[in-house]
Amino acid sequence: MQLTKHWAGQLDDYVIDLAWSPDGSILAAASASGPVTLFSSGDGARRHELPGHEGGTNAVAWGPGGSVLATGGQDGAVKIWDAAAGQHVASASLGRSWVEHLAWRPGGGAPTLAAGAGRKLAYLNPDATVRLEFRDAPKTITALAWHPQGGCAAVAYFGGVCLWDGDDGGAQKEYPYGNGIHALAWSPDARWLVSGNQDPSVHLWMPERDVELQMSGYQTKVRHLSFDPSSRWLATSGGAEACIWDCSGDGPEGREPVMLAHVAPVCGVGFQRVHSLLATASEDGVVKLWSPERRQPMRATVGMPAAATRLAWSPDDRLLAIGSEKGFVYVLRCDP
Repeated sequence: MQLTKHWAGQLDDYVIDLAWSPDGSILAAASASGPVTLFSSGDGARRHELPGHEGGTNAVAWGPGGSVLATGGQDGAVKIWDAAAGQHVASASLGRSWVEHLAWRPGGGAPTLAAGAGRKLAYLNPDATVRLEFRDAPKTITALAWHPQGGCAAVAYFGGVCLWDGDDGGAQKEYPYGNGIHALAWSPDARWLVSGNQDPSVHLWMPERDVELQMSGYQTKVRHLSFDPSSRWLATSGGAEACIWDCSGDGPEGREPVMLAHVAPVCGVGFQRVHSLLATASEDGVVKLWSPERRQPMRATVGMPAAATRLAWSPDDRLLAIGSEKGFVYVLRCDP
C-alpha cells in the first residue's frame, strides 16, 4: 500500500477536530480559534466557512444522515448547522463549561447527540432541544463513547466510567477506576470497553461477563485508542511506539503486544473503518501505515511539517485525513 497526497488545506490555527460526513463527500475541520471549514473530499475545495464558536471550537460531529453538523465550543454551547446551506439553525446552552465531547448515537434508535461539558452530560435532539439531562458527574467528563448498538453511552471522569441508558437515561452500570481517564473506546462487537489512562495504563472491561483486565508499563499517558473492524486488534499510544494488542479469546492480558516503532512519541492511532490497516502518527510529523500482523511498516510512510492532532479515515477507507498543530489539513489517498 502507498499513501499519496490527494490535497491539502490550511486553517488559521491548530486543527482541533476532524470528521468525515457519512457519505465521505465532505471533511469538516475545526480550528481551535473557532471557525469550521467544510472541504470537498474530491479536490479540497472549500464548500463553507462556518463561524463556529466564540472563544474557540472544541469538537465536531456529523448527524447520522449527513445533513446536519454539530459543533461544541468554549462558549458552553452546542450548535447545529445545515451542512448543505452552511447555515446555523439551532443552539443549546450547557452552561459555562467548555463543550469538549460530542457523539451521535449509532444504530437504529432515535437520533440523539450526547454532549459533555464540564461535569454535565446531556442528550440532545437533532434540533438542539434537550431530551435528557443527567446528574453532574463526580469530576469533569474526560471521554465519551456510545455503545456500538446505541444502547448506552459510556462517560469517563477521574474515578471511573458510568454507562447511561440511551433511551430512559438511567445508570446501567458504574466501573470505578482510581485515576484519570483520557480516552474511551468500544470494540465494534461491543465485547470490550477500553480506557486509556493517566497512570499510565490501558484498562479493559468485558461488560457482559464483569471481567476486568489491565496493561501497564507505558512510557506516557495513554491518550489514543483504536479498534480494528474485526474487534481483534486494539491499537494504543503511550510512548515512542504504538502497541497492538490481541483481544481475541480471553483478551490481551499476559500476551506480548506488537510494538510499532517511531522515533518520537506517538500522537495518534487510527484503524480503517472496514479494512484492517492502521495509521500511526508521531510528534516529529511522521505518519506510517501498518498491518496488525507485521512489525515493519508498509512502504506508506510520509513526513509532515508539524505533529498530527487528528487522524480520520473516510467511510470507504480510501482517504486518510490528518490535522496538524500548525493548522495544515492533509488528505492522503491510500492506494494498492
